Amino acid sequence: MSSEYGCILHLFTKQKQDDAMLELTKLNLKVGHGIKGDINANPISPRQVLLVRYEDILEFSIKPGELRENLVITGIQSEKFVPGSLITFESGAAIRLTFYCEPCKRIAHLVESLKSIQYKRGILGVVIASGKIQTGSKFKIQINQFPMLSENPYRRFLDFIIKVPNGKIVTYKEIVKGIGVNNSYMRAIPMYIKKTSVANYPIHRILDSKGNLLTYISGQKNKLEFEGIKVLCKIDVSHTQNKYYVDMKEYLWKDTTLYLNS
Repeated sequence: MSSEYGCILHLFTKQKQDDAMLELTKLNLKVGHGIKGDINANPISPRQVLLVRYEDILEFSIKPGELRENLVITGIQSEKFVPGSLITFESGAAIRLTFYCEPCKRIAHLVESLKSIQYKRGILGVVIASGKIQTGSKFKIQINQFPMLSENPYRRFLDFIIKVPNGKIVTYKEIVKGIGVNNSYMRAIPMYIKKTSVANYPIHRILDSKGNLLTYISGQKNKLEFEGIKVLCKIDVSHTQNKYYVDMKEYLWKDTTLYLNS
């Protein structure tokens, strides 16, 4: 398969929500986690790492780090830098490129229009092999190694939900992390569920962030119990009625291999 070699120019990480991007000469990539110590490290996330081509930010006179990227790379042609590609570093560490990072209002001040930087704002990725990387080191990129994840969050929602196995549940929190969107999408999850209710997807395995069953999912209690999940009951004092919930410690699904091969 076609491959090409490039070089790492800059490395950045962000450790806390209000921290600025910190430039380093080395990063530690950990499979099933992401960048060690980085705020976006999460075992089920398809956006553990953000990579941008130096040639792309140079076009817009954007300084390295201003797009909140983790890696600035050079030497790779734009047609090779695409989702579905595999990047392998000299240390043996490897990243799967998952989908393009969508231009958002947080970078609007850097460009004349967000549309102008579409597909040049960087590509998100998942660490699929552990190892340390450093500035100045070389890497190999191979295209068409993995399926490209959809740029549409709802489509990624469907792809994620269908993988939740029989006898397991997920909450809004896992869905948001698992489809690679920010917490503001919590508000969209009920809409996604209702939109999917007529299709053959296991939406009954979705609970709210506290592990409570959802009133707008028909037959959810019976469907969960049929799969062997114990549904518990408590009195909702404010509404003087029963509220059903599931012990998340026992049934919560977190697959750290979710984006390693599929």
